[in-house]
Amino acid sequence: MTTMKTIVIGSGGREHAIAWALARSGDIKEVVCIPGNGGTAVEEKCSNVSANIHDIGSIVDACVRELSGSAEGSFVVVGPEDPLAAGLATRLAESGIRVVGASHKPAMLEASKDIAKAFMKKYGVACAESETHTDLTSAIAAVNRINGPVVIKADGLAAGKGVVVAPGPEEAIRALKSFMEEGSLGSAGRKVLVEEYLQGDEISILAAVSVTPETAAAGNAVIQPFVTARDHKRLRDGAKGPNTGGMGAIAPVPELDDRVLEQFRTDILEPTLQGLISEQFDYRGFIFFGLMLTKDGPKLLEYNVRLGDPETQAVLPLMDFDFARMCGAIIDGTLASFDFRWKDGYVCAPVAVSGGYPQAYQKGMPIFVNRAAVEAVGARVFFAGAINDKRSSSQASPAGPLVTSGGRVLAVSAHGTTLEEAREKAYRAMEAVSFDGMFYRRDIGLPGAAVSGDL
Repeated sequence: MTTMKTIVIGSGGREHAIAWALARSGDIKEVVCIPGNGGTAVEEKCSNVSANIHDIGSIVDACVRELSGSAEGSFVVVGPEDPLAAGLATRLAESGIRVVGASHKPAMLEASKDIAKAFMKKYGVACAESETHTDLTSAIAAVNRINGPVVIKADGLAAGKGVVVAPGPEEAIRALKSFMEEGSLGSAGRKVLVEEYLQGDEISILAAVSVTPETAAAGNAVIQPFVTARDHKRLRDGAKGPNTGGMGAIAPVPELDDRVLEQFRTDILEPTLQGLISEQFDYRGFIFFGLMLTKDGPKLLEYNVRLGDPETQAVLPLMDFDFARMCGAIIDGTLASFDFRWKDGYVCAPVAVSGGYPQAYQKGMPIFVNRAAVEAVGARVFFAGAINDKRSSSQASPAGPLVTSGGRVLAVSAHGTTLEEAREKAYRAMEAVSFDGMFYRRDIGLPGAAVSGDL
């Protein structure tokens, strides 16, 4: 039996879920997380290697070192968007390492909202109308012409802070001045998109991608969607309060019908695939379709060139296939014939955050997990903003000596035959987790919980 070694790049809850999924494979002997977090440090088969995630050269060197002498077929999975945009997957491939992650050119579909919108328009992807501006005066004029709800998007990567849904001109102009005049997002906000506000329900579709000039020539280029998911962005129950990086997710979305999914396939997925082929991209990784379900059908809000967070923590527990073998199929160009199977039922994954998030929050709060209580309901904790506290090795935490290190600290994922059962299990397990200042929404997965009531 093959016993490969694999590396996961990143330190969030998404990366913990990926590491867990890889470790479940009988083909995988060891999962190295660079840099990982407190949860991956104690996950079965997993270990952490410290490295600066923003130093591409040191990440490449660490991967070469860790995979030296490893079994044939070993590979790297790149989790977050920043290293992909910086060309990490391309650099790894140039070093002879098998990698799951968008190469530099397709990574610009997330790194630049302007490039992404131009791609959508070029290939006829159903999306919101928009204008791109580099001048504050012209951007304000565009907002005033609309004189109603509008979406302001910073062009570059902004850690989830670059999109403002404005009810009217006053709020939109305030966002434009913050981005373009005050430089609140640095270089990411120097160019902005003034975009049509779309009314409807928002969903996410994660997918595996295997597109190269070779697979395209052989007719095997493919985007393979996973089960649908829904993120809950607003901080408080009832979809109130500020936008966050995600307060929880469910999968699949219960009210979707085959008609909507067929519209997604014909109006969004297929034009996207054709565009990737036409641009001759080398894209072997994942893609995230952020969709708005409007009265005129699904419209694409954005591409992410990686798995979503926290959607990954809800989607991957529904896999009824070997995640590592799927990654191999992505790399080898055999994804079109891979047998995707999904468990029946639903997963609910609420997120626990630090007090004060998404604004200033304290770090270093000890995290306590009653593992027996979590396991009793069949739930799983995926850690994000948590690190091992080297100062308190005697701390009696079943997950290890963990302390908070970020705003989104962890997600609790639970599977049920119905969404109601999944919710009940997830929240029962969440009661077995505690840290000072801990906060979480109590309505993840309820009808209307992901629809903003503030606009």
